[in-house]
Amino acid sequence: MTKSSAASVRPAIEVRGLQKKYRDQVVLEDVSLGVKPGEVYALTGPNGAGKTTLIRCMTGLAFPTGGAVSIMGRDVHQDGPRARANLGAVVEAPAKFYPQFSGSQNLSMHAQLSAMAPGAKKISRDRVREVLALLELTRMAERPVGEYSLGQRQRLGVAAAILAEPKVLILDEPTSGLDPLGIGLIHRIVTGMATSGCAVILSTHHLREIATYAHTVGILTGGRMVDSVDLRARQAAYRFRVDDPLGAAQTLSALPFVKKATTRTPYAIAHLGGEARVPDALSQLSAAGIRVFEASPDHFDLYEYYRERVEQH
Repeated sequence: MTKSSAASVRPAIEVRGLQKKYRDQVVLEDVSLGVKPGEVYALTGPNGAGKTTLIRCMTGLAFPTGGAVSIMGRDVHQDGPRARANLGAVVEAPAKFYPQFSGSQNLSMHAQLSAMAPGAKKISRDRVREVLALLELTRMAERPVGEYSLGQRQRLGVAAAILAEPKVLILDEPTSGLDPLGIGLIHRIVTGMATSGCAVILSTHHLREIATYAHTVGILTGGRMVDSVDLRARQAAYRFRVDDPLGAAQTLSALPFVKKATTRTPYAIAHLGGEARVPDALSQLSAAGIRVFEASPDHFDLYEYYRERVEQH
């Protein structure tokens, strides 16, 4: 897909000017966002920022006071069944299951209910077994869910959410209560879903973890979206440890492929647009008589950026 055609792809889920009030209390104020197929959007913010309310509105579990939410072009609140036929979600995890039935039985019942939605396709038993294996629950598949640990119930909820291969996946704190291996598993599932063309939204406090695979991070505080961080653009920065940071920054700034160059002694920081440009940058620095001792990606610290933005509000 070319850059121009990628830019023209419509969001799989779009939130426009969403507002939510409970009596006189404003919980969400003019929140907008869009997530295209294949993108991972991480929603973060302090406790009480309105994240779960926003997710409940996006999934149709709560009605907004104003604004609109659409999934695959269908309004979630006016055309709910058809819109939600494209949606998989876990809200306020762990998801609720019948504790007396096995994980396999619970997913089979979920599959039958999903198939009743307008335009939905039938889910096979093979697909049930497949998602149980993906979430590493095969060993527990025939045991009552009442015997599952918190982390196993959490993973079963994600299994139910991806069962129908949705075009939009929304997960509310999907790694809460999971050990490091479970967190890594959920990350792989989310990445795999996005790679297959699913638009993923997840709320999380684990900023340094999601920074490794999310495309965009929305920072919600006080019911308002105060920032939207494009991590793909942030990851294009490289740092050069040099004997003359200011001179290096000036040299780099003059190059046509450098979007921005700054200093952070003893480094010159440059947004090159990609790793392939590093040899060109090194060549130009050498030609300018600047000695380079080190060149490496300048990793964006999402946690520090988030902390600063939240403190400003």
